[in-house]
Amino acid sequence: MESRGGRKRVVIVGGGIAGSLLAKTIQFNADLTLIDPKEYLEITWANLRSMVEPSFADRSVINHTDYLTNGRVLTSAAINITDTDVLTADGRRIPYDYLVIATGHADPFPVSKAERLHQYDAENQKIQSAQSILIVGGGPCGVELAGEIATDFPGKKVMLVHKGPRLLEFIGKKASNKSLRWLRSRNVEVKLEQAVDLNSTSDGSQVYRTSTGESLEADCRFLCVGKPLATAWLSETILKTNLDKNGRLMVDEYLRVKGRSNIFAIGDITDIPEIKQGYLAQRHALLVAKTLKLLMAGGKESKMTKYVPGLPIAMVSLGRKNGVAQFPFATLCGRIPGWLKSGDLFLGTTRKQMGLKP
Repeated sequence: MESRGGRKRVVIVGGGIAGSLLAKTIQFNADLTLIDPKEYLEITWANLRSMVEPSFADRSVINHTDYLTNGRVLTSAAINITDTDVLTADGRRIPYDYLVIATGHADPFPVSKAERLHQYDAENQKIQSAQSILIVGGGPCGVELAGEIATDFPGKKVMLVHKGPRLLEFIGKKASNKSLRWLRSRNVEVKLEQAVDLNSTSDGSQVYRTSTGESLEADCRFLCVGKPLATAWLSETILKTNLDKNGRLMVDEYLRVKGRSNIFAIGDITDIPEIKQGYLAQRHALLVAKTLKLLMAGGKESKMTKYVPGLPIAMVSLGRKNGVAQFPFATLCGRIPGWLKSGDLFLGTTRKQMGLKP
């Protein structure tokens, strides 16, 4: 593959929040190729709203070609990396001068936007037709889904089971406790320090047993547990020694893979000691975009900007108008964090950042 216009060849592997923003930002500065197994970017923090309001997904699921007007999009998975090329599952070999790994988490999403929207319609029908709903997992996904269903369908019985001692264990106890109180005030049954045996029932019986022997009857269930990082494929590449014990890529202060001058990693797959949040993945993307523009213009490495890990800030939406927010020196619950996030879930801001109408 020949470089166009003598520009440096940049290959980005992964079209999530970080990879897509980087691609959009440098598309006119490089000979750019984005490799992603799906044809679209999904603004993932809007997923749960889209399950209760499928029309929301039409704005949160964005075809790569909508924002990437000056680069190639290869709909395939990367399966290997050499010092000069990326190899894809469909047999292509893509040369690079600079490589950015942004594969995020391993989610079995369909290839096309139309298929993804159909999934949301199906999930919505599942919720609407159920009278009782079981949610397994009390992280941000489980808490937000419970809040969305309790708000939009207050007549339904919602049960949330979490194996840990408190909800939202990735943030402080104060935020966890406020979220628990809010959910229980909306009649969500929250059961802590219990696990659910998902094999204890068939689709017909609808009765699930917990680790304490309790039986829970539910018309449908949603599994909201952590997804593995999409880095397993790197264990057979030139970067195999750059993965830590958790499967994250070890990076330096410039977000370069350690020991590599022309390979970067951004988003949740990095070993940066910070809460893994979408807005921080966006920060990674913008810093690497700045670095690549500098290097491709012949700038010196001494001029590169160091990445400063993000502060422990987190926001979790609770329905349409409420939320819980953790800041370094305060924890808020109620309408203020709800106003900050829950209404539009930052969707308009993110679309505008991608050069699209809000």
